[in-house]
Amino acid sequence: MADQFPELSDELSQFIAAQKMFFVATAAPDGRINLSPKGQDSLRVLGPNEILWMNLTGSGNETAAHLSESNRMTMMWCAFDGPPRILRVYGAAQVFHPRDSRWSEFSTLLPSTAGTRQYFLLSIDLVQTSCGYAVPSMEYVEDRQVLAKWAENRGKEGIAEYWQKRNQVSVDGKPTGILGS
Repeated sequence: MADQFPELSDELSQFIAAQKMFFVATAAPDGRINLSPKGQDSLRVLGPNEILWMNLTGSGNETAAHLSESNRMTMMWCAFDGPPRILRVYGAAQVFHPRDSRWSEFSTLLPSTAGTRQYFLLSIDLVQTSCGYAVPSMEYVEDRQVLAKWAENRGKEGIAEYWQKRNQVSVDGKPTGILGS
């Protein structure tokens, strides 16, 4: 029931734009696999083989740690309303921090917020759709504003302090690169 493609079609790009949440999976060569739900206005399809995702400061920083050892990333969307569908994109990702030269370019595509921690650029090498028949139908109510308010209340200095204390290493003790090398 799955179909595979070398790139995103316009129709699949529109499907991504219509979804309210997505999932990101990464893994280092050893240690735990990370799978995280994401939302907000934090993703742009830049072309048939490229996605930009803005990562917000949170409790862990697993994706960045994993990408320092292995650039593999999978992103997934499920249709929770309308016709059933699951969409996965596979590829190689790069991480960009505020100190990196492309930060300002990405900020014009997805404006950074008080809590923006990194941008991830995914180069897609495989697209797969599947039925999604077992995915429940759910009604979207609203985006939660808790994380945005938390970051705004902390401010730039408070976020930097949080990165120092909580975002420098992964759950497996791998460096995330959040503060540089």
